[in-house]
Parts: sequence; structure tokens; C-alpha cells
Amino acid sequence: MIMDCAVYRHGHRTKGSGDLSDALDAARAAGGFVWIGLHEPSEGEFDLVTQEFGLHPLAVEDALKAHQRPKLEVYDDSLFMVLKPVVYEPESDTVSAGEVMVFVGENFVVTVRHGDGAPLAAVRHRLEKEPDMLDKGPTAVLYAIADATVDHYLEVATELQTDLDELEAEVFRPEVGGSRNTASRIYTFKRQVLEFRRATGPLALPLARLAGSGPLGTSVPFVHDESRPFFRDVNDHLTRVSESVEALDRLVSDILSAHLAQMSVRQNDDMRKISAWAAMAAVPTMIAGIYGMNFDHMPELHWVWSYPAVIVVMAALEVLLYGLFKRRGWL
Repeated sequence: MIMDCAVYRHGHRTKGSGDLSDALDAARAAGGFVWIGLHEPSEGEFDLVTQEFGLHPLAVEDALKAHQRPKLEVYDDSLFMVLKPVVYEPESDTVSAGEVMVFVGENFVVTVRHGDGAPLAAVRHRLEKEPDMLDKGPTAVLYAIADATVDHYLEVATELQTDLDELEAEVFRPEVGGSRNTASRIYTFKRQVLEFRRATGPLALPLARLAGSGPLGTSVPFVHDESRPFFRDVNDHLTRVSESVEALDRLVSDILSAHLAQMSVRQNDDMRKISAWAAMAAVPTMIAGIYGMNFDHMPELHWVWSYPAVIVVMAALEVLLYGLFKRRGWL
């Protein structure tokens, strides 16, 4: 589904035909470029775009099937980049990732969006208010999309840090030490961090290539050398995000270990209490068992004060055991 199709000349949007071929011809004639935005297109809808812009079939296959890792592919007539914008849902405290595929050529930009997490409409509106930036051509669009995606990563990392602080406070709360569902919440949070890492981690190499600091420092076709500082800035922001993700992953692992250790200590305390009460119950049981064997010839069996004496001995032993266990912290 084509969401928008516009021709840009000298940084300004011009009124053009809805026909892709006419839009591309107009962009070439005016020395500008055409930007086409699509949302989850079908194979039939994308065939026309493929034919008009000469997109590589492997890149087209990736754009249609989605579920790709962030990457950068260079073909003869175009540049293909995959980004994974993420969305944080505060109601469920979950992170979901969409996908944005960007085709960049000499006079065109084709963006393909999957999911609801792509900020393309906001990027287009912002760029149209900055004609000086938009005048840089398709490279400006690629930079703006990457910048908006990575900046949103920072916001999601902040939200996850807030959730982690709340989880940490719950685990280390002295009077509770975490509920029965705490371990499940920790594992769920760890999966959200993993989903976040899948979106941010693989993006480092493509941005490094665009910034000119990739393998051999070679420049990428269809990307002007003047844009390298901008992509370096985006790469710096991504580095901050990656560091935040690494810190979140380490902290949540430490919190999980601490919670499991607390549970183990609590179980040991419970076992010690059970053992102490069992030991205290064993003493009167043993004495009562001996005097309940119904033998005729037993010491003190026919003594008048035998029963009170046995009760006193039981009580004294119970008090002695209770005091001993109490001093050792078992009760």
C-alpha cells in the first residue's frame, strides 16, 4: 500500500503525478528525487516499484518477507538498508519491534514499513520543514530515518531502566523480598531486553559503514562524503544505546541471581525452623513412647509422682531446646 509519493526539488516538495514513472522522470528532470513510502505492500503492489526503480530481486524479497536483521547491502543501482524501530508499551511493559527497509538510489528513496513502530510520517514532516537538510538528496532521508530510529532507542532504554529500578526495589524490599511472581517478571523483562538488543546490536556495523569507519574506511555508494559526520553522530548515539542495553542485561541477570539466592536463603530458614520444631516434638514423643510400652517392671512406674515428674522433665527439655534454637537463629 503506497502511503505517500512526492517529488522534492531544492529541498521543497513539488506537486507531482501519482504515477511512479512520471514522478521519477520529473525528479530526474528537475535534479531532485522522489520519495515513495509503502506500508506492508503485497508482491503485486511492489512489482511496479521494482520495475520502475530497478531494485535488486534479493533486496525486494527481503523487503516483502520482512523479519530481517538490521543490515546494509550495496547493489549496482541502489543501496538497501534494514532498520528495526522499537515501541515500548507502558500498559504491558513490553517492547515490540517493527521493520523499515530503505532503498536509496541516485534520484529516489523507497521506504517499506512493517509493523506500527516506524516513525516515517514524523520524519517526512520534519524534513519538509528543513529544506536545507532535504536539499542534500536521498542521503538526507536515510540519515533522518536512522537518526529518528536511534533517538527513539534512547527513550525506550530510559523506560526500561525505570522498570528495572522498580523490579530491583521489589526484589530487595526487606519485608517482602519479592513475591512468587517476581522470578517470572524478571524472566519476562530479560526477554524484553533481548528483543531490544536484537534491534540495536546488528545496526552498529551498517552505521559504521555509512560513517566511513567500517571495513577499510571505504565510502558507501549513493551516500555523499559530506554526510559522514551526521552518520557518525547517529553511530555515537547507538553506542550509548548499546551500552545501556548491556548494562540492563547485566543488572537484570544480577537481580535474578540475587532473587534466587534470597529464595534459597528463605527456604533454608524455613527448613531450619521445621527441623527445630521437629526436634522439639521428638523429645516428648520419645519419652511418651518409652513410658507407653506397658511393661510391668519399669523404674518409677508405680511411683506416685512419676507422671508429674515426666511432664516437668518434658517441659524443661522443651524450654532448653527452644532457647538453644532461638540463640542460633533457627526460630
